[in-house]
Amino acid sequence: MQQKPSQQDFINLTNLPYQVDSGIAERARIGLVVLASDHSIEYEYKQVVNIPGVAIYQSRIPNSPTVTPESLRAMEPYITDRTDIILPGVPLDVVAYGCTSASIIIGEERVFELIHTARPEAKATTPITAAFAAFRATHCQRIGVLTPYSDEVNQFIKRYIESKGFEVPVFGSFNQDDDNLVARISAESMQDAALEIGRHDNVDGVFVSCTSLRLAHCVADIETALGKPVTSSNHAMIWHSLRLANINDKIAGFGKLFTLPT
Repeated sequence: MQQKPSQQDFINLTNLPYQVDSGIAERARIGLVVLASDHSIEYEYKQVVNIPGVAIYQSRIPNSPTVTPESLRAMEPYITDRTDIILPGVPLDVVAYGCTSASIIIGEERVFELIHTARPEAKATTPITAAFAAFRATHCQRIGVLTPYSDEVNQFIKRYIESKGFEVPVFGSFNQDDDNLVARISAESMQDAALEIGRHDNVDGVFVSCTSLRLAHCVADIETALGKPVTSSNHAMIWHSLRLANINDKIAGFGKLFTLPT
């Protein structure tokens, strides 16, 4: 029978020497505020961002999975708090708020103000902010838009894009207001819809709006088929958050945008 070690056998090694390195975010720390109902945005960030020294840290914000103007506005009071709980006391390079339609309904500048209340040191972006930067970077003026939203939300989207000086000659929608169902729309369905919208001669490029839609992995294939630039809410915001953090690495396999600076 094995005897238990006596107290005299116990060795307590305290204050061992150690060294500190730069951690996993040597090049950039990007904070991401994700909707409670979003299934896809973290998945797509992980698909695209595999860059040593660049780290993504996220929190989740309360929201209804039913997308209406009222449910989108209801997130406004939570944005500062959900930004603040990402690595408290540690500076962030960028904070990205992950909702396209809420950024439009609440307003980009108001979202930035709420982010900067918690993180004055960070640059801020949203999916629609990133989309506008992507349109400019790819020289697209006439945007074909695809969304999953109801017509009520779509009207806000179209008017907002046009208010920023872009044209929306073609608009398509799956007309679905349930975020949990939207997250399950197949890549094939989105590819077919994006091709249908983008094939029109009066469209320079295609924007697929909604962070729950999974499109980043097939953007390059759609661009090849269309011969036109394509981006989505997540695709554009991933690119924009990297560029705002001064990460200008070209990333192969995700379309034209990831070969460009801002």
